[in-house]
Amino acid sequence: MPKHRKSENLEEKISILPSTPGVYMYFDSEGTVIYVGKAKNLKRRVTSYFNRTHDSVRTNLLVRAIADMKYIVVPTEQDALNLENSMIKEYQPRYNVLLKDDKSYPWIVVTKEHYPRVFMTRKRIPDGARYYGPYTDTASARTVLELIRQMYSLRSCRHAITPEYISRGKGRLCLDYHLKRCQGPCVGYVSEEVYGAQIERVKQILRGDLGELLEHLMGEMESLASELRFEEAQEVKVKYDLVARYTAKSVIVSQTVGDVDVFGVDDDGSADVYVNYMHVRRGAVVSSVTLEYKRRLDESVPQIIGYAMNEISRSLEVEYGEVLLRQEPDVDMPGVLFTVPKRGDKLKLLEVSERNATQYKIDSLKHLERHNPEQRTNRLLERMQADFRLNVLPRHIECFDNSNIQGTNPVASCVVFRDGKPSKKDYRHFNIKTVEGPDDFASMKEVLTRRYSRLVAEGEELPQLVVVDGGKGQLSAAVEALEAMGLRGVIAVAGIAKRLEEIYFPGDSVPLYIDKNSETLRVVQHMRDEAHRFGITHHRNRRSKGQTVSALDSIAGIGPKTRDVLLSHYRSVKRIAAADLDDLAALIGPVKASVVYNALHEDVGKQSSDG
Repeated sequence: MPKHRKSENLEEKISILPSTPGVYMYFDSEGTVIYVGKAKNLKRRVTSYFNRTHDSVRTNLLVRAIADMKYIVVPTEQDALNLENSMIKEYQPRYNVLLKDDKSYPWIVVTKEHYPRVFMTRKRIPDGARYYGPYTDTASARTVLELIRQMYSLRSCRHAITPEYISRGKGRLCLDYHLKRCQGPCVGYVSEEVYGAQIERVKQILRGDLGELLEHLMGEMESLASELRFEEAQEVKVKYDLVARYTAKSVIVSQTVGDVDVFGVDDDGSADVYVNYMHVRRGAVVSSVTLEYKRRLDESVPQIIGYAMNEISRSLEVEYGEVLLRQEPDVDMPGVLFTVPKRGDKLKLLEVSERNATQYKIDSLKHLERHNPEQRTNRLLERMQADFRLNVLPRHIECFDNSNIQGTNPVASCVVFRDGKPSKKDYRHFNIKTVEGPDDFASMKEVLTRRYSRLVAEGEELPQLVVVDGGKGQLSAAVEALEAMGLRGVIAVAGIAKRLEEIYFPGDSVPLYIDKNSETLRVVQHMRDEAHRFGITHHRNRRSKGQTVSALDSIAGIGPKTRDVLLSHYRSVKRIAAADLDDLAALIGPVKASVVYNALHEDVGKQSSDG
């Protein structure tokens, strides 16, 4: 067996697949579609082909033949099933002899004969006949077929009925004729013209024009009910419900959409714009491709759509009829109907196209970031530079947070982010020295003054951006500190309000509201969480240390070693105070035990008298 040449990035494509419903296509080394499958979870399903040896020889042969792959994301598993069927119909891959789960779906076929037959089949062969479907609900297909036969008396025999066959008198009337299920074409009782007109009506119904069929069922149901034949009316109602279910709207296959071309766009305002094209025939998506454009002269979306339409028309030889999009293209195309849908199936198809454009963008970015890790960093920093209105990329950011409880042990924390990520070795904490009581504004001013006076004195690198946790008050204090050091304008500064979406800038009373889905907001949230965590940890350590050792440290004649021995044995000052003098003497000697015992009990006595 010849060795197939794999795509160089096949493994990478599989690794970045989304965990969403969709349809995947496998290609051989010649670029031919060899398999189409559906999945509730694309990543899990596709990966399962390549991470083990299969029991099925056929599956192993398929995996060996795969040289490349593509996929289309859809909203639901049912949509994936419908799309899978339509794409199998379009490409007829050689490994899709049967559909998924060892099961094929039925078609209704209208044969190409003088007197065509209409019947259901699970085999589709290139015999010139017209095939309609596939039907995902076999019961609905049978109901449609049965009702067609009730409405039109069509033959079911397999005789090759030709004008010569009829003229030779070879035909014989069968039971169907006597039951009025056939018009007797085999003996010439109905002309090809009359019979052909009925076939055209059948084709109209099979194409999706089922209004007449539903009206027929409703009329029959009402007629039976008026005659009090309720059991028979209920049987017809069951058939009506099946047909109604068959014609129910679907995002991927819809009997109301027909033939359209869809252009969905993902444009986040950056230089890159992604345009997805979906080729829809008789309500079924049969192909999809996404093009990526990079803006050079701030081209508008209508301009870019015009470029995309020209490219698709040239490369795929598409002749447009009706085109669905959000904005009409900036191009003159006579004979093309541009539709901007507001509701219904057409809008759903457009939304599917837009989701595919977005998914393609995500995959492209993942691909770039894998081969060039700096790509994501630069993109993130460019986004932050725009959001914070900076003149340079914020490669070095510092965030400050104050922490105190009722004014006790006031501390502050400084966390450092480099290239959008924490640099924990550069984190610093500060004990507030000059501020009495819980004054966050003065504390912020002290900390920034100490931090940047030292950096300037030591010739260290200054950050491009300083973020303070707080609103206008903390921001004003930070600005005063920088101005006093001559750093106003050298370091950009911003304040985070309690609601993370609000960013305050010096001299601007109106806050900036950052998009909740923005990467900038995620970095800001990470910075504030880190500053809060780091500050709280330091504050807790200070309080814990003060509460634990201050009573022993204040006793004259008791040094650190004795203190550590006592705390190691008793675990707390409270337990030391409750211990007997003899027990203390056995641990640290009688002299020191007496000093500790008297000092702690003297403190207890004072507290009791104060109370």
